[in-house]
Amino acid sequence: MKVLMINGSPRQKGNTSIALAEIAGQLEKHGIESEIVWIGNKPLRGCIVCNSCKQRPGACAFDDDVCNGITAKMNGADALIVGSPVYYGQPNGALIAIVQRMLYSNGDAFRGKPAAAVAVCRRGGATAAFQTLNMPFQMLNMPVVTSQYWNIVYGREPGQAALDTEGLQTMRTLANNMAAMLKATGGKPLPGSDEPWAPMHFIR
Repeated sequence: MKVLMINGSPRQKGNTSIALAEIAGQLEKHGIESEIVWIGNKPLRGCIVCNSCKQRPGACAFDDDVCNGITAKMNGADALIVGSPVYYGQPNGALIAIVQRMLYSNGDAFRGKPAAAVAVCRRGGATAAFQTLNMPFQMLNMPVVTSQYWNIVYGREPGQAALDTEGLQTMRTLANNMAAMLKATGGKPLPGSDEPWAPMHFIR
């Protein structure tokens, strides 16, 4: 079984990386493979709802950034963890753009698979960012994996997250829970509803 982790920080080796690496080390103890992919620090496009992905399922029409490459990795993964620094009480906007495009263009690669979010901040805004990161998972029937506390690590300057002993323990507990869920389900996604989707608009 494999967990794909996305480092949504523009700093490849910053505090978000430390938090995700702690998870990866603990997953390895459970015999579960993981891969951390970095979104980079180049411009990333947001979704423009062109719906071209509906004619070419599994791929966003914009193929000039990391979105489709990360989505392709999710095809072979059994779970997802997304980590982000906190900016103005929100996740990194570039990460949100990527997550929205991935889930919209290739939802089948994510649907029903366990997921978790990690927020890294200097002081405040982490819970709001954490909640924002978790919202898309529930739209695709992805069970949200919890820990002993909200999945938050503190640190401002590069490397300071390594000093947050409780935060790192929270990451290890998250990894333990993720491993337990994957082993309990055999890595199989949740079945979801056995009914056809019945969307309803408030204005008819």
